[in-house]
Amino acid sequence: MHIFLPRRVVLTLVISMLPLGASMAQDGIFGDGFESPPPNILFVVMDDVGIDQMAAFGYGGGSAPPMPNIGAVAEAGVKFRNTWSMPECSPGRAAFFTGRFPLRTNMYQALGPNDLANSQLSPHDLTVPKLLKKAGYESAMFGKFHLAGPEHNEAGNATPAALGWDHFHGWVGGLPGSIDTSAGGAYGAGQWSCGFYPHHLAGSCHYSDGSCVSMARPPVIGNDSSGLACMAEGGIFVREQASCSDPLPPGVTLEFNRENAFYVSPLVIVENGVVEEVPLSDSRARGYRTTIETDAAIDWINSRPGNAPWMATVSYSAAHTPWQPAPMQLAPQSSTLIAQLLPDMPGFSGNVMDCTSTVHGRIIQNQMTEAMDTEFGRLLVETGLATRDAQGDLVYDPQAANTVIVIVGDNGSLGFAVKLPFSLSLAKGTSYQTGVWVPLIVAGAPVTQPGREVEHMVNTVDLFQFFGELAGLDAQQESPRTIDSVPLLPYLQNPAQESLRSINFTQAGINIQANDGRNGPCILNRTSQAGGSCTQIPTSKSVCEDNLGVWWGAGYTDPMVVDNGGAGYARCWQVNQAILAADPGGLPVEVLAESSVAIRDADYKLVRNTAVNYDSATNDAREDTSIEFYRVDQAVPVPMLEDPASNNLLDGALTPAQQAAYDHLAARLDDLLASQPDCPGDGNQDGVVDAADFAEWQRIANQWGLSSVYDFIVGGVFDGVTDATDGAIVLSNLGTTCAPSHAVH
Repeated sequence: MHIFLPRRVVLTLVISMLPLGASMAQDGIFGDGFESPPPNILFVVMDDVGIDQMAAFGYGGGSAPPMPNIGAVAEAGVKFRNTWSMPECSPGRAAFFTGRFPLRTNMYQALGPNDLANSQLSPHDLTVPKLLKKAGYESAMFGKFHLAGPEHNEAGNATPAALGWDHFHGWVGGLPGSIDTSAGGAYGAGQWSCGFYPHHLAGSCHYSDGSCVSMARPPVIGNDSSGLACMAEGGIFVREQASCSDPLPPGVTLEFNRENAFYVSPLVIVENGVVEEVPLSDSRARGYRTTIETDAAIDWINSRPGNAPWMATVSYSAAHTPWQPAPMQLAPQSSTLIAQLLPDMPGFSGNVMDCTSTVHGRIIQNQMTEAMDTEFGRLLVETGLATRDAQGDLVYDPQAANTVIVIVGDNGSLGFAVKLPFSLSLAKGTSYQTGVWVPLIVAGAPVTQPGREVEHMVNTVDLFQFFGELAGLDAQQESPRTIDSVPLLPYLQNPAQESLRSINFTQAGINIQANDGRNGPCILNRTSQAGGSCTQIPTSKSVCEDNLGVWWGAGYTDPMVVDNGGAGYARCWQVNQAILAADPGGLPVEVLAESSVAIRDADYKLVRNTAVNYDSATNDAREDTSIEFYRVDQAVPVPMLEDPASNNLLDGALTPAQQAAYDHLAARLDDLLASQPDCPGDGNQDGVVDAADFAEWQRIANQWGLSSVYDFIVGGVFDGVTDATDGAIVLSNLGTTCAPSHAVH
């Protein structure tokens, strides 16, 4: 007699018996002869949406942004409630696309225009699309890239293709530009802080192709302002021009080549290695960025042939700064709250469209996040992965299509947006829980007993191995380099699966720039000449100001800066040196950590921060390293979080159990930080310096000559040039077999 078990039961029984890292293709689970093809993968990345924003996970309370569509998918899948990413976006994204911690990729912070190729993903890295290509997948990405280039990279805007994607439609540099306060040149610079005319008056909407539409005054309640409605359609609104046939009012210009945050962006389309750089005046580069990302993904998914699996990464730019309101119909709940509740809030100016206020910013960020959720729901419906019921609610059946949906945040929330009781001051950019604890949702046919939660430690590097698992590939065997992933699929198939990690890890630091350069200092929350903190995370003056900071680097313009003839300051410690030199009784800024690492087990967490501050005794820099130790948990709705001012366990005597936990974590951290030995000359990181390295150095030196992975450190710095000095390093190390690296789980 034959006994037939359901497919999911068979998978549960087999996978639960697999050893850590075992190959499912090797064991025949997804290999030849399996009755169905590997699933399609829809991978959704939310920008700056930490777990504190997620009512579906039990946090945020009434202040969490409405996310009904993502919530519906979460209830039909598995919520991983103890997931860490990296503290910033680029290293967080590199983690899940390569399965490797920053100490292996040298990508420690958000990529900026001065970061060398040595801190970008290498064309020699095995990325998720390269891995899945081994199983016949087509891969596309839509939206924010921010993994390599376009600056200091031989591939430039073709970096998505160099890293394995067949199709890309989005923004290689990643970050939205600053808000155009002239609203396309129609008004004076600085007039409209959100980049559009915010009132409900009649006027004309002009388009870059020369066409124009006369606009009647829109209703005040429930509709976009005249300027927002026009801008969302790619136009520039001109008030006091009742008819398009009327001449433009005096002083009004139409400037279609100005970036404007989420509404006008330098779009790049890469198809099979062919790059199209779409000008700002092109209608494809104009409109709400979240909608553009969604439209492009829908078109690509719906055009896929039925005989090949695909992976579509929808890498949403929202809700990253600069915070700029979305079209109101995309965020009906948050937009209603803005109209009905905000005027009574302390600090509210009375102008709904104020993008320079942290009070407004928190609400606008919610509205942008709700708009992202709305567009995600449309993505599912228009690709046939979900439907709507009579009330308009999303109906998602994970068994109805051979597509696995994965949703994750790239890092924790920006401090100004953090929802209580999470810490506003220990958020994105730090290794504290608010900075690295992210939502992770997986839904689809492989999930046994949907609607449950997993409390075990997970890291976003594990997604690399999971995508391989779905394709029937063993990522550990396929990768020529050490990866830090552990399996995720067992958690989906076996509700009783024990933890596959004994530790979790996160890391932030400084990217590699030419001659030991740094991003300029950015001062946050400083009032007049008192208080505030200094960070070198923002990649430029505009990014600093988009995050409501004051730029103290070269090109500073704020009168708060201690003037030094326009040169600006290179380091945060020099800011304090200048403040105290100008006023010995002045209050210096808090210098935030330049590098930070954290490691945890099931109960405890160790944080190690290193900052470079000003030492008044020597009138020079001083490096300070702090070590903190905490008890942490995921309790709902109030988790146990770290606070160095109140609950650092090292401020008192440790119990024997705490001491044992501390010693264990400290030893594992030291082991992990030493797990990637240097190997001069091994530019392709294959573990040996050989003729392939020399040939690649020679090609790059002759054809490109600038920054590359074959630019090696000389005299303690990288010079951003690939030349004879680097070739000599390859030659002097030919035949060297590198000391092995190793993972620590």
